[in-house]
Amino acid sequence: MSASADDGAEALLGAPLTPRDVAIKDLGRALLPSPVARHLGDSALRYVGAADKVLLDDAVSAIRSDADAGERAAFELAGPRDRIFFDPRTVRVGIVTCGGLCPGLNNVVRGLVLELSYGYGVRHILGFRFGYEGLIARHGHVPVPLTPEVVAHIHHDGGTMLGSSRGEQDTGEVVDNLEANGIGILFVIGGDGTLRGALRLAAEVERRGLKISVVGIPKTIDNDIPFIDRSFGFVSAYSAAVDVIRSARVEATGAKDGIGLVKLMGRHSGFLACQAALASTEVDLVMIPEVPVSLADASSVYTHLSKILDRKGHAVIVVAEGAAQEQIGSPAGVPGTDKSGNAKLKDIGTFLRDRLGEHFAGRGREVTVKYIDPSYAIRSVPACPSDSIYCWNMARNAVHAAMAGNTETIIGRWHGRFVHVPMQLATRGRRQVDPSGDLWSSVIESTGQPRIFA
Repeated sequence: MSASADDGAEALLGAPLTPRDVAIKDLGRALLPSPVARHLGDSALRYVGAADKVLLDDAVSAIRSDADAGERAAFELAGPRDRIFFDPRTVRVGIVTCGGLCPGLNNVVRGLVLELSYGYGVRHILGFRFGYEGLIARHGHVPVPLTPEVVAHIHHDGGTMLGSSRGEQDTGEVVDNLEANGIGILFVIGGDGTLRGALRLAAEVERRGLKISVVGIPKTIDNDIPFIDRSFGFVSAYSAAVDVIRSARVEATGAKDGIGLVKLMGRHSGFLACQAALASTEVDLVMIPEVPVSLADASSVYTHLSKILDRKGHAVIVVAEGAAQEQIGSPAGVPGTDKSGNAKLKDIGTFLRDRLGEHFAGRGREVTVKYIDPSYAIRSVPACPSDSIYCWNMARNAVHAAMAGNTETIIGRWHGRFVHVPMQLATRGRRQVDPSGDLWSSVIESTGQPRIFA
């Protein structure tokens, strides 16, 4: 795929996508003139038309091989429409943030509120506290009225002003609460589990015949949601990880045969570990979930590290949290899944720390392993300038989509353009690093490590 050889997006679904797969649902005809005209001027060219699309595969070879352009899958272009579905004077909007923390959450909340208020003149915006739990009335979390004044400075802080939580909530109770609060638009900010929950909400809304738009802004530090170029907060996360890697190198150089070991986020996808390693230029070994690892005594991991220590006197390792899980025995008494239904991972960081010491000690070589797990520190940093701009554009395009009556959609960027991606499609698989692709090739060229750990 032309966006990135490491997306694997369409391939993971097992079949080419059709125009029907990328079609966006709506609540009905958009009949009201958009108030955004006062910002954009009178030119109709400033609006996005329904026919404006971004090809799923924009390679020239793909275009030339398809005689009928109407049969090629293409995402609907995001942006302001000249007609909208909801009346800004009366519509009530809800915003909820779910799952783990991620840089940029506050930026997205702020962007939604500012675009709703200034772009459309929406007067009633509620922030629901502590994730989907805040959408259950019996938990007693009182919604927070959101205005431009309330959110004016929240982007300077990490985390989310609304709080967050994990775990499923009763769909019927959530929709009851949306009805009781008169919510017409619900913005859901979260990862794949959150988006699957949003799909269930949208299905219940449709079953009841309600006119509630459910629009998602995808959030994942792992950058593993398919059909988007990148998720917000990802650049901030690997930028913060670079500082940690630098510290690990300093620690490693402070001891004879020192090894700095950094564990980063990445349950099933190693994008963060790869990008942080490339950005730091100081990493000698990267381990990710997509590349199986053997830690037998004669493995290429130990061989590579021995050569690095012989040459430099120290080494730096970056490992994604989901790497080498098959190498670790299951600790007794550890539950299988967390509240969100995700399989609980075994700790590759402490396991690798101990195994490295044992391996080299068994060969008469004393190494000093300095292990750093900066996960929570990275998750809580404020968004960097690049992410701040990205969050703003995702938020404003989410508002345009919702006000036009679109539903069951997320906002993503594809081939550099913001588009609408059906939630159903975005939750059908997981984006991963391709071991034969360009990103992993860049890593092995930078570190000198073997492509495959035999």
